[in-house]
Amino acid sequence: MEKSLPAIPAKRYFTIGEVGDLCGVKPHVLRYWEQEFTQLRPMKRRGNRRYYQHHEVLMIRRIRELLYDQGFTINGARVKLQEMAQHERDRQRAGEVMLTGVDDFDTPESEGVPSEFGDSAQLDDDVCPEQLRAVERELKEIRDLLTVSQWHDARTL
Repeated sequence: MEKSLPAIPAKRYFTIGEVGDLCGVKPHVLRYWEQEFTQLRPMKRRGNRRYYQHHEVLMIRRIRELLYDQGFTINGARVKLQEMAQHERDRQRAGEVMLTGVDDFDTPESEGVPSEFGDSAQLDDDVCPEQLRAVERELKEIRDLLTVSQWHDARTL
C-alpha cells in the first residue's frame, strides 16, 4: 500500500476534503479518527466545518502510516503516538534542539535559493519573495509559540 502522498501546500488551514486528498484517507475516516485520537482537534467554524492546520495534517499522515503501513490497531497507534509525544517532551526538557525532518531538505545552494551571505543564485520562477517572507513570519511565530510552551513546561516541573 506504499503510495506516495502529495506535498503539503504552504497554507494555514485545510478543509476536510483537502486533508483527505493530502493524506489518502476519506473524510468519514478523518471524522472517526477525531473520536479515537485526542491529538486531532481541527478548528470548527460555521456549520461544524472542520479546518485543519499543517501540524494536524502531519499527525494524520503519521496515524495513517501506523495503521495502514505498519499494521497497528487503533489502540496500538494511540499508545505509540503517546510514547512519541512523551519522547519529544523528554527531549524538550533535556534542552535538546528538535530538528526532526531536517535531513529531508536540501541545502539552499542545491535549490538555487540565495543565502543571507550574498549568494548570487536565482530563485525558482514558482517561488516569490512574498511567499518566502510569509513562510519566514510563520516560522518565527512557531518559534515564539515553542519558546512560550517550553517556558510554561519548565515552570510546571
